[in-house]
Amino acid sequence: MNKIPILRIRGILIVSLQDDLTDRHAVQFQIDLLQKIYSTKAKGVLIDISVLDIVDSFLGRILSDTSNMIRLLGAELVIVGMKPSVAITLVELDLKIDNVSTALDIDQGIEKLNVLVKSKEIEEVDHDQLIEDE
Repeated sequence: MNKIPILRIRGILIVSLQDDLTDRHAVQFQIDLLQKIYSTKAKGVLIDISVLDIVDSFLGRILSDTSNMIRLLGAELVIVGMKPSVAITLVELDLKIDNVSTALDIDQGIEKLNVLVKSKEIEEVDHDQLIEDE
């Protein structure tokens, strides 16, 4: 398996994980995605996991950690295509994916991500105005 493609469309990064994702590729995906967010100043990330039927503890931890790292870089995240078996596994493994929106498919995910990004931009403008008013 080669690198996982990371597409950029209007400030949003879109990634589709593959079902033959090894631990080594999962770690490389995490590094590549974080670098791409930083270099492109992406405001949002959409990760499609619809091909994953199961998630082991390592991949679950990678998803959890990556979601936190994405937020630390100032981007919003939406995970799409999560199957019930994956959701069950994440809960059973007690892996926290806090402050992450999910959607059933890519179309809903992009809509949700656009709302999150716009909402964050409004918050940043309001914050900047508060600083100027002081």
